[in-house]
Amino acid sequence: MNAAVLDRPVLALNRRWLPVRTTRAADAIALVAKGSAVILDPETFQEHTLHTWADVSAAKAFFAGSVIRSPSLVLAVPEVIRLTRYEKLGERSVVFSRRNLFRRDRATCQYCGVQPGPAELTIDHVVPRSRGGLSSWTNCVLACVRCNTRKADRSPTQVRMALRRPPRKPSWTGPLLAPAGERPLSWDQFLSKAYWETELEA
Repeated sequence: MNAAVLDRPVLALNRRWLPVRTTRAADAIALVAKGSAVILDPETFQEHTLHTWADVSAAKAFFAGSVIRSPSLVLAVPEVIRLTRYEKLGERSVVFSRRNLFRRDRATCQYCGVQPGPAELTIDHVVPRSRGGLSSWTNCVLACVRCNTRKADRSPTQVRMALRRPPRKPSWTGPLLAPAGERPLSWDQFLSKAYWETELEA
């Protein structure tokens, strides 16, 4: 199974159908398996267990390229789940990956501020690895090729280059884990401005 399928973002609603955050498809399936959530069909709003969702998955041929397989089930990757009881979803650590580093730094060189595109951006170790610098959230930033070449195997102080902001581990929650260009269209009905701004009854 392609690991990227298990990492796809799934929108989690609370028991009142309000969006609370996103989670990985693998974690969403685990929540459903232990009875803490149900899968929501965003087209019909029908709620499903793993077994009833497997039936839906078999009936929807267009899901064929994006499925999660287990020894007994073949499941379409869910897009929305509804929690049936409280779960502390917000404590999951953000994976340190190239994709998330680009997201944190907004595809921007952290030294000069240019946005030349992914092909022209590199990952720079603020404290060079040759000097004990680690590959971590607090020591890695995006740098354009020009700045990375200028800095080379030295610290920013040595070459008089200032970081635009200190590198930190992100603490994303909710839809921030899936920018508008990457999240399923089915989420829009739950995340629309009108949905969030409508006053709720006491």
